[in-house]
Amino acid sequence: MSKIKGKAPNYRKTQHQKNKISMILAIGGIAIVMIALLFAIQKKPASFTPEVTGNPSIKVDKELVDLGDVKLGQPVQVAFEIKNIGDKPLKFTKPPYIELKEGC
Repeated sequence: MSKIKGKAPNYRKTQHQKNKISMILAIGGIAIVMIALLFAIQKKPASFTPEVTGNPSIKVDKELVDLGDVKLGQPVQVAFEIKNIGDKPLKFTKPPYIELKEGC
């Protein structure tokens, strides 16, 4: 009889540990699925209706920039927003041509 009583607490302890591990795995699995769903929902691309079909087309937010009077040697910085408004990939095969005019 004493052997049976000695094994019962160990069996319960082992069963409790198995249940605990199963619960942790279940909660972890649910958390992983929820995180994956969050990323899937957030990464939906915005709807895009091309202005040009069949070709790429470039649109620049500003073609001309007037920086006013700039002293010689003074660095200036200008940013342009360039968009492809066509439905095909826009590829630059050469560096873009930029013309600087003095005294305009």
